[in-house]
Amino acid sequence: MWEKINKKILAASIVVLLGIAGGVWYYNQAQQAKASANQETVTATRGKIISSVSATGTVKPIDAVDISAQVTALIKEIKVKENDYVKTGQVLAILDAKSYETTMQKAKYSMDNYGAIYKRYQYLHSIGAKSDADLENAQLNYQTAVASYEAAKSDVEKTVLVSPMDGVVLGEPVAVGTLVTAGVSDPTVVMMIGDVSRKKVKVKVDETDIGKIKIGQAATFTVDAYQNQTFTGSVSKIGEISTSTTSTSSTSTSSTSSSSSSSSSSSSSVIYYYVTLNVEDPGNLLKTEMTARVNIKIDEKDNTLLIPLAALKTSTSGQYVMVLRDNGKSENVPVEVGLTSSDKVEIISGLQDNDKLIISYTKSQTQSSSTQKDNGPPPM
Repeated sequence: MWEKINKKILAASIVVLLGIAGGVWYYNQAQQAKASANQETVTATRGKIISSVSATGTVKPIDAVDISAQVTALIKEIKVKENDYVKTGQVLAILDAKSYETTMQKAKYSMDNYGAIYKRYQYLHSIGAKSDADLENAQLNYQTAVASYEAAKSDVEKTVLVSPMDGVVLGEPVAVGTLVTAGVSDPTVVMMIGDVSRKKVKVKVDETDIGKIKIGQAATFTVDAYQNQTFTGSVSKIGEISTSTTSTSSTSTSSTSSSSSSSSSSSSSVIYYYVTLNVEDPGNLLKTEMTARVNIKIDEKDNTLLIPLAALKTSTSGQYVMVLRDNGKSENVPVEVGLTSSDKVEIISGLQDNDKLIISYTKSQTQSSSTQKDNGPPPM
């Protein structure tokens, strides 16, 4: 009886062990299949690579000026409208000058009066009836009255706003009856005049990329209005002081370099600098304030060894790639990199032509790749 029971226990144990062994085999096969599905083999090949800095900017006229008043008054008349072409010295708007004309008239009466007194004192002084001090006081009063009159006259003249340049009225001028205020810090802008025949793009570039930008570098850009057309330009000016600081935790980076990483989201701040591009627009298609998506070419090389950017890995000891050897085994090989584009990287040393590389895709890497597509390439 015990012998039969032992045989049953032995048989059950064998079945359990076979089940466990089968499960382990099936799990290993599934893992190997999963790993194989998440891998891709690529080849190091030679080709051309262009490294660039990408950023977003705004189209503006090269020459533009805000028209504001030097005196405070109501707008009496607007002489131009949006898109009108104007010439230097052309009257743009007229302000209500009644109060300034009254002040000028009073100043003129005072000037004429003191002028008559000064003339009389000159005669009396010549015959010895007035002292030198009396004549000097009369002269001072007259000169003060003249200065007051000239200032009042100037205020009246300032109620007529004229164009300081040839150009086009950009946007709708303010309405008749608007109170315009004078001031240095925040005057009322009545209208804007700009020379739209020549345009520029003003770009915000991250401080990590600004050192790569040089005067004269070529640039290309697109605008949403003409998505299938590429415009060209060149770097004409690089700002020496930063723009406003923007938090990376709430705002995406304004510029991304093909050879440097975007900043990770944090509470730290990023500094930007303005870069100005003089652009070509022979068809006069670009409008003021259009958003331009710019690529500034930093460098390029022909016939250089290239690999996909996804094949490059980074560790604490440096950068490396996974090389697939002829025996089917993989090996981590350190490499020295050069230029980087949006999808490729130049290999200066560590690889040879036609070396096969393994690109491994994991869930985290897939998410990282999605992030990199929006914000730029991974750390170099």
